[in-house]
This record gives sequence, structure tokens and C-alpha cells, in this order.
Amino acid sequence: MTNQEARKDKRSAALSSVIAAIGLTAFKLIVGLLTNSLGILAEAAHSGLDLVAAAMTYFAVQVSDKPADQEHPFGHGKIENLSALFETLLLLVTSGWIIYEAIQRLFFVNVKVEVSIWSFIVMGTSIVIYYTRSRILFKAARKYKSQALEADAIHFSTDIWSSSVVIVGLIGLTIVRFIPGLGWMHKADAITALIVAIIVIYISGELGWRTISALLDTAPRGLADEVEKVAASVNGVVDAHAIRIRPSGAHTFIDMHVTMDGNCTLNEAHAATEVIEKAIHAIISPADITVHVEPAKILEPPTKKPKWKTKK
Repeated sequence: MTNQEARKDKRSAALSSVIAAIGLTAFKLIVGLLTNSLGILAEAAHSGLDLVAAAMTYFAVQVSDKPADQEHPFGHGKIENLSALFETLLLLVTSGWIIYEAIQRLFFVNVKVEVSIWSFIVMGTSIVIYYTRSRILFKAARKYKSQALEADAIHFSTDIWSSSVVIVGLIGLTIVRFIPGLGWMHKADAITALIVAIIVIYISGELGWRTISALLDTAPRGLADEVEKVAASVNGVVDAHAIRIRPSGAHTFIDMHVTMDGNCTLNEAHAATEVIEKAIHAIISPADITVHVEPAKILEPPTKKPKWKTKK
């Protein structure tokens, strides 16, 4: 597959997420307002953020694929990490609002929630769409090593659980109609909204931590050791050291020094670097690898000191 086909495939996956998020947000908002369900309104707000996140992902995927230039010698991959950080902040703000509203309904305000067949239809439809979209996005993220698509996939997959929690709350409200003694289940809608918010905060925290790590150029754990072993295993290489790894979006930049016999020819040294780069590409790709070759220190016999004549 060519680079142009890969870019087209990534954009198509991101754009389909935008379209799905628009439909789900509108559907949940309408049903939530008609039934006055905080759980569904919370899900509508969550889907609204998913829409913003999906739009950011689509934009990030487009920009990150631009080639490197003089102002951005390492490419534009960091835009994916920035978009993920923006998504995280939005999710945390919305979670705070959901928690506030849920507490108000649990302890201070009495709001009647109407449960209808449409409440279950909208949430059931959401789960089906979330599952389908998350599978497609995860597949594209693994195929193209895209952190932006991975973040979008995580959002859709967590929505499956949060939507399931809302359905449980709606079932609780339905049970109250037939068993009046379970009056506390009137609060089930607000309780499920709290659970949704907690799920979102947890996932956002994980996403935010990975995003900040990427922006701070934190190397993937264990990757430096793998690179060192691969390079040291190449014939003619004495050792590998000064390994620096810098992730940038879907791309990884690797700089390293290797020590070789100082008597080898330039062609032999270059051939060894080609083998090293190919071996590293086998464990991580796409990657931009720079290998600096240094001569091994050869212990030479000490030279004889000259015999100086002293003046009498």
C-alpha cells in the first residue's frame, strides 16, 4: 500500500467517526430532552465530546501526514498528541458537570424521569454503533500506528460500557413502576450518570498521561533495550550506546551510536548500519533511524621514551 492510499484510509476511518458521532449526539439529545433523563443527557454530552474529539482526530490525521519541512524537521506528528490532550481536557470538564448535576438530583432537586421505549432504543443503537466504530478504528490504529485513531477508538469502546450503565439505570426506573417498595431506584438515573462520569474520568486520565508522556518525548518502556540488543547482534558491531528515542505521533525517531572495528572500510560500516536499521524497523515502524559509527578503541603497545641527554 502506498503512502497516499494509507493517508486516504486513515482519513476515511476518522471521517466515518465524525459522521457517527453527529448522528448519535443528535439522537441522544432529542430523546434525553423528551424523557428528561440525566443519564441519557449525560451520554448526549459525552457523544458531543466524542464529536469534537472525532473532528480533532480527523484534523490531526490530515496535518500529521504532512512531510517534514524546515520549520518542522521532525514532521508534524505531535499534532496527534496535542489533539488527544485537548480531547482529555474536554472529557474532564464534562465529567465535572455530570457529577455536579447528579449530586443535585440525588440530594437537592427532585426531577421526574420518563422512561420510554425510545430510551432503550437510543442506548441500544448507541452500543451497536460504538462497537462497530471501535473495531474499525482499532484496526486502522494498529495498521498505521496512529495514536490519534487509537484515542478515538478508546473513546468509542468506553462508550459501550457507559451506555450499558445507563441502560441498567433505565431498567431500575422501570422496575419501580411495578414494585413501588423500591422507591430508592428513582435515583438510579442520577447514580448511573455518576458512574458514567467516573468511567470517563478514569479513561481520560489514562489518555492524558500517555499524551503528556508523548509530548515530553518519553520513550516507550523497554524499547531502548530492544534497540540495543538488535544493534549489538549485527555482525561486526562491538556495542550500541547513546540511544535516544523520540516518539512523534505515529512516527518514532531513533538516534544511536555503535562501535565497530576501526580498521573496517567505509562501505563495510555503511552496510552494517543498513542491517541495523532494517532490524530495528522489524520491531518498530514507521521509524526514522540515524546510526553513528565509532571506531573501537585498540590498545596499542606503549612507545619507547626517547633518551634525553642531560647537561653536565
